[in-house]
Amino acid sequence: MEIAISAILTVVGLIMLCFGGNWLVSGGVAIARKFRISNLVIGMTIVAYGTSTPELAASIAAAGEHSAIILGNIVGSNIANVGMVIGIAAILIPLAVSKSVLRKEIPIMLGVSFLLILISIDGEISQYDGVLLLAGLGIFGYYTFKDAMKQRAENKEKVEQGANNVYLKSAGLIGIGIVLLYVGAILTVDNAVILAKEFGLSEKVIGLTVIAIGTSLPELITSIIAIRKGHADIGVGNIIGSNIYNILMIMGVGAALGGVMVGADVYVDYAIMIIFSLSLLIALKTGIIGRAMGICLTIGYVAYLAVTFFK
Repeated sequence: MEIAISAILTVVGLIMLCFGGNWLVSGGVAIARKFRISNLVIGMTIVAYGTSTPELAASIAAAGEHSAIILGNIVGSNIANVGMVIGIAAILIPLAVSKSVLRKEIPIMLGVSFLLILISIDGEISQYDGVLLLAGLGIFGYYTFKDAMKQRAENKEKVEQGANNVYLKSAGLIGIGIVLLYVGAILTVDNAVILAKEFGLSEKVIGLTVIAIGTSLPELITSIIAIRKGHADIGVGNIIGSNIYNILMIMGVGAALGGVMVGADVYVDYAIMIIFSLSLLIALKTGIIGRAMGICLTIGYVAYLAVTFFK
């Protein structure tokens, strides 16, 4: 009976994710248009923050006694975001990626990934390391804010009349979208964990797979919705921003609350995370993540899941 209820609640959570992703994208696009900020920046900030709330909730809940889940969740989510989300999205439609993303944002994503590996060498991501990551989050936030202000200055068009009303409506959509994503992800993850434990999976495997996929569903749903609406830049920005926030914000908060122990076996997952991130640079020449690349990413992610489950 418990398994049946968990399965039903998992489906309810997925439905909430769909509605939340739709409203989050709609609100973000409206703000971008009215306030002369690119969809990419909106994707990397408002949308990325919104879709990262499940990872934050899961990490805070696991802080201390279940710290293995935090690290597995973050690394697994970053792998899932590229392999599953970008992979599936690129299969649906080739993703155009601006050169600024390839030259600036993706290297930043890789940089914070290497920073995570560096602070893991001593076998622990300490509370001091958590503070360091949160400081990095502040620096990245300032960089993104400056970029947004530069775009506003370069765009000479005036903000349309009634922008305040548009802002309130858009903020409302974003707020409702984030709440639905949060609640939907919690329902999905909690009940998926119950189902996973029935099959005897360890905390690390649950973090790397079940929770990582569950907390990446907002990115998947939101990115697919954005792409179907013709806003591929929001979809790509959402993934890059989420991967950066997962390390700087989610790990930063999780480590600052009580530290996170690092096992030797996680370095294999670190390597997979780096390889998946580096694969995005293949689009540097063409500026497009095509269907062939999407298929390769998806197959690679399925293979990673299979090895993680059965190793």
